[in-house]
Amino acid sequence: MTTPQPTDPFAAAPGQPAPQPEQKKGGLLKKIGGFVVLVIVAVAVKVGLPHLTGDAPVHAQVGDCVTVSGPENDPKVDTQDCSSGKADLFKVVQVHDNTFDLNKCGDELSALAQQLGSDKFVLCLDEVKKS
Repeated sequence: MTTPQPTDPFAAAPGQPAPQPEQKKGGLLKKIGGFVVLVIVAVAVKVGLPHLTGDAPVHAQVGDCVTVSGPENDPKVDTQDCSSGKADLFKVVQVHDNTFDLNKCGDELSALAQQLGSDKFVLCLDEVKKS
C-alpha cells in the first residue's frame, strides 16, 4: 500500500503549463504610500504636538507681557495680561530675530533666547513692577 503524497497546487498537470501563484499588484505602491504617511505623521507630531500642548516657545511681540518658568536651559514662556499682577511677569521691550546673541539686550534688560521651528530670536525683558 502506498501513502498518498500531498499535491502541490502549483504543480503542472502532465502536458499543461504550471499555474503561477497570484502576484500582489500594487505592493510597491502600498509600501511607498505607507512610508509617505509615516513621514507625514512624524512631521506632524514633531511640529504640531508642541503647539497643541502649549510647549512651543512663544514668539512674543514688543509690548507683550510674559511669564518665564521651567529650568534655565529650557525655559517656558507664556504670554499674560500685563495687569495680571502675576509673579515673575516681564514686559517684552525688544525682539531681535535671527540670533541667539543675548548681549543685544544690554546690561539693563533680561535676555531670553528662544527657537520656534527654524526661527531663532532673543526677547529683551523688563520686569513689571507690582503695584
